[in-house]
Amino acid sequence: MMRHPHSRDERYLGVQAGATRTVALLADGSGRILRRLETGPAHLKLLTEAQLARWFRSIAAGLPRPDALGIGLAGAWLETDSHKIRSAAARVWPRVPCSVTNDLETTLMAGADGTCAPRMPRVLVVSDCDSGSYGRGLNGAAVRMGGWGHVLGGKGSGYDIGLRALRVVVDAYDHKRAWPPLGHRLLRALQLNEPRDLIDWALTVEKEEIASLAAEVFAAQGSRDKMSAGILAEAARHLTREAAACARLLAEPGARVQFVLAGRILQEQPRFAAQVGRALRKLWPQALVAPLECEGVWGAVELAKRALKPGERGGQGAESARGCESAIPESGRAIVRSSRQSPTELRNPRSMRLDRLPLSRAIMLMLSEERGVPGKLQAERRRIAQLIRAIVRAFRRGGRLFYVGAGTSGRLGVLDASECPPTFGTPPGLVQGIIAGGQPALWRSVEGAEDRVWAGGRAVEFRGVNRRDVVVGIAASGTTPFVWGALGEAKRRGATTALICFNPFLQIPRSLRPGIVIAPSLGPEVLTGSTRLKAGTATKQLLNILTTLAMVRLGKVRSNLMIDLSAANSKLRGRAVRIVRDLTGADASGAAEALRRSGWVVKKAIAKPGRKPRAAV
Repeated sequence: MMRHPHSRDERYLGVQAGATRTVALLADGSGRILRRLETGPAHLKLLTEAQLARWFRSIAAGLPRPDALGIGLAGAWLETDSHKIRSAAARVWPRVPCSVTNDLETTLMAGADGTCAPRMPRVLVVSDCDSGSYGRGLNGAAVRMGGWGHVLGGKGSGYDIGLRALRVVVDAYDHKRAWPPLGHRLLRALQLNEPRDLIDWALTVEKEEIASLAAEVFAAQGSRDKMSAGILAEAARHLTREAAACARLLAEPGARVQFVLAGRILQEQPRFAAQVGRALRKLWPQALVAPLECEGVWGAVELAKRALKPGERGGQGAESARGCESAIPESGRAIVRSSRQSPTELRNPRSMRLDRLPLSRAIMLMLSEERGVPGKLQAERRRIAQLIRAIVRAFRRGGRLFYVGAGTSGRLGVLDASECPPTFGTPPGLVQGIIAGGQPALWRSVEGAEDRVWAGGRAVEFRGVNRRDVVVGIAASGTTPFVWGALGEAKRRGATTALICFNPFLQIPRSLRPGIVIAPSLGPEVLTGSTRLKAGTATKQLLNILTTLAMVRLGKVRSNLMIDLSAANSKLRGRAVRIVRDLTGADASGAAEALRRSGWVVKKAIAKPGRKPRAAV
């Protein structure tokens, strides 16, 4: 492990947490262990900032105050993750220099060859309950493969080995009507009496229990069991292919690469580790393969040393060292500023006594405030028309419409998008809603989701936005970082961009300015800052106008009737009958028969023989 000259009196606390356990190690400058704690697993994505702080307090309670802190936490991959961890740590260790990274980085640091600057690219190969590879090149570039969890990935992990063993033995039983020796081991380990007992067991089993069965597969391999040998050979092949693929992204073919084998499976099963090593050397002849010789938490201790000595080259990807002061996530703040406070955040003089008004007067106040919304939108009709024309052009050339927002704005975008297929018979992907925080944010608040610029950009990237599409950002105050991240990436990809907000005082950099900005001032909300009120009403009206009139221009409406609706239930079939009657003059039975013959497609049912349905101009 790498060492640096530090005072023997300085105390460095390294904390490393992953899917199986947490280890906290307090060491002095010479590497002497002063205290060691071990607790259960932790993963950033499963912890709020408050829960993180409680977790840190439980660690701090058993240890003296350190001079510097290094944390490697599973799930900490992004800048905002780092800020979240440091902010929670600041509550427990105020003014202690702190560096943060992910648990794979600290493990890779622990397996380094004794110098700050790596002499060759390094790839960490991990097999535990999950599996994956993580490497760093000489230029500092990082590559991660795997780590998708047991449902999406995990090939070559303990879970994968255990699950594959279960599937292999039940498949053998089905085809040969004989329960194999490996199956005997599995039933004994699970305290089950016969194969059918596995069905009920599988309904409630946790992934850790399945992963524990890997030990039985290794034990059977020692008894020359061919079934176990085949399972482990496949696991080794997967780990090897993934590690070599990771190396190819970090080094030229033929270059020397250090592969560090880590995780309980590779560290506790030397025969299997040797099997992986042999396979690696075949795929990468210049490979230097070695097991991790010390705990990964030593990498977190090294990170703590670098936090205290910022002049030294810190761990790649680690948060730069500075005091553990509490901080708001910085990424994406002030991308777009407002020259004045947004009207959505001002106090409404008419509602100063809202908490004391009689109920009837409070209702009248809210309704009177809402009545002013349409007039404010009228002033924006030129820009609204411009946006509708852009949407129609996009649809006609195979493009799509995306709404992007956070909180109420995001939910309204998703709502409008979800109503288009049944109302206009459009494919589900034609109009899409993107909400900060993803699906969970539809029904609950997702901590910090709207502050993540990078998340907005990635959402646009992974929806495949291109130059044929239109992306509409929705942000009541106009400054939501998630929305601006999405608009920036959409603009970079050549898409048409637009912003709907209710703050006319925005100062938007030219490089970010959307093609269309609709920014009426609705004035202050009755409940200060509650943009689900007038701003929500205005947003709903605008989105209704955009999609309804775009669909009208596309010929999906005849007169004021929906001729492309999806007649998916009895109510909509009744509506379809009425539409056909109104447009053709047929009676109810004739209209229903025409619809049945057309497969309940209104546009076909109303078309005269030999004439195509008329499209709107």
